[in-house]
Amino acid sequence: MAVVNRDPLTAPHRTRNDAFLAVGVAVLALVFASLTDDGRPLGPPGWALLAGAHVPLVWRRSRPLLVLLAVAACVTLYHALDYNHAVPIPATLVALYTVAATGTVRRSLLTAVVVLGPTLIINTFTNPDGALELLRISGWIIAVLFFGVDARFYRQYVASIVERAERAERTREEEARRRVVEERLRIARDLHDLLAHSITLIGVQTSVAAHVLTADPDRLDREAVAQALDGIADTCRTARGELRTTLEVLRENETGVSFARERERAAAPGSGSSSGSGLGSSDGRGPLPGLDGLGALAEAARVAGAKVELSVHADGVPPSVGAAAYRIVQEALTNAVRHGGRDDLTVRVGLRTAERTLRVTVTDDGAGHGQASGGAPGFGLVGMRERARSVGGTLDAGPGPTEGFHVIAELPLPREEPS
Repeated sequence: MAVVNRDPLTAPHRTRNDAFLAVGVAVLALVFASLTDDGRPLGPPGWALLAGAHVPLVWRRSRPLLVLLAVAACVTLYHALDYNHAVPIPATLVALYTVAATGTVRRSLLTAVVVLGPTLIINTFTNPDGALELLRISGWIIAVLFFGVDARFYRQYVASIVERAERAERTREEEARRRVVEERLRIARDLHDLLAHSITLIGVQTSVAAHVLTADPDRLDREAVAQALDGIADTCRTARGELRTTLEVLRENETGVSFARERERAAAPGSGSSSGSGLGSSDGRGPLPGLDGLGALAEAARVAGAKVELSVHADGVPPSVGAAAYRIVQEALTNAVRHGGRDDLTVRVGLRTAERTLRVTVTDDGAGHGQASGGAPGFGLVGMRERARSVGGTLDAGPGPTEGFHVIAELPLPREEPS
């Protein structure tokens, strides 16, 4: 089967192998010559014609038609001299098979017509009463050509299977590379959301504590300082827990545990985030964030000095969409606190479901327009848009008509499967 599957035109060492084949066919012809008596005994002309019919087989794959013509010329003259008719049969069959196995079906049909015509004519003149002999000769020629065509089709079929397998392997490798890139982007988004939010809150709370300490040293507001320091400590604990959760998920992925298991944990009852602004609780082993963690986000922004108005009217939100909405609100609050530029900053956060869509709006009355237009651009808006696209949604962000900044995301909700 390995020989049949191999393309005869590109097989390695084909000339050397065909030389061995020609020798083997010549030996088989000698055996036929010694065992059969079907015509005149071989004389010097017969041996010469027999050699001329076997030598061209060495180049049968590179020049199949020329080899067939050379073999046919020698064999025709050989039969015309009425030598032993069974001796050159193997060489003739090999030449016919090679033409059919290396060419098209049309060429094989033309070869059958060209070979059968003179053969039947010669046999009619040499043996007028041999109808059975005519049928036997025609059957062998057609059978050999059919076998060659069938072998060619089988090789093409095997080659197509191999090509599909190789293409599937390349597709799997490309899919693996694409998943690696997507996972790197997801990790980058998670770390950006985590670190940007936490560091911004820590910076704001530190500024509050420093202001309290330097504003009026004689009348130090110890309660305000303590509150600011407690807020910094809480933010650090939350950030540490979120970072630990992220790193644990990465290590699980390295050992073959899919990140999808973390997503499945979010779908379990009681899987909401209670830690505030992160992937999970402060011990680092909580589930993914969801809509029930928005209250802690709003409270953290209030501690940082912003007035947050939170309105949530959303039911039946799946964990993946809830996690995306949570991260979008987290980044929007972080940007508002960082770029608001006002002591009395007001941020309005609204979430509402309608027509199988979760609409998330975050607007503020700060100086977001001026801050957004100046300085080096960050990755916050890019990350929010990627969060929305990850669940098939869209996000629009930009300065308000008069002041402030707005973020509007529309996240589609999957339809419930009928039970």
